[in-house]
Amino acid sequence: MGFLDILLGRTRPVAPDLDALFALPSAAVTLEAAAGFRPTGLGAVCFATVEGAAFEQTHREVQALLDADTERGGVPVELSLDSYGYSWLVSRRPPDQLPQLVNDLHAVNSSMEVNGFGPQLLCSLASFEDERGRRLALVYLYKRGTFYPFAPLGSGEQRDSALELQVRAALADDLRTEPDLGRWFPVWGAPGL
Repeated sequence: MGFLDILLGRTRPVAPDLDALFALPSAAVTLEAAAGFRPTGLGAVCFATVEGAAFEQTHREVQALLDADTERGGVPVELSLDSYGYSWLVSRRPPDQLPQLVNDLHAVNSSMEVNGFGPQLLCSLASFEDERGRRLALVYLYKRGTFYPFAPLGSGEQRDSALELQVRAALADDLRTEPDLGRWFPVWGAPGL
């Protein structure tokens, strides 16, 4: 950081710490004990839509990497587009395989970063649900290196802010939570929510 940056109040962005994703399985134990939410087995990586041969090659590499896991049948990673124009690489696992799902998310993020698509990465999420059918996602902000809970209500674009704050308090010791609530962006249309 230069002298001019200091004078103008500019800061360098936080370097993403993809290894922070590996805290999700222990956070899931806390989340289940504190609020009754269990993993659904669905996770996704969101990025700004990219077109071209380089991205197609990266997508094929990610699929080949995750297809190497022969215990899982079907296509492990699928590409999905939401109504806002963002792309999602979605991974599905049995609900009891959250550590393997986290490995998938980490592999997708790492592959995209290594192949030069790091600036397009926006977030990753793991999906949870409780006995009453309430949905929740733990969202990792790639450019901030922090997590936040997102709890949509019903099928409309409303969220359960009280539940989100409850989850933040419960996971304070497990995850690096985004302190700026203004950055708790809704991820409407995210796969699995």
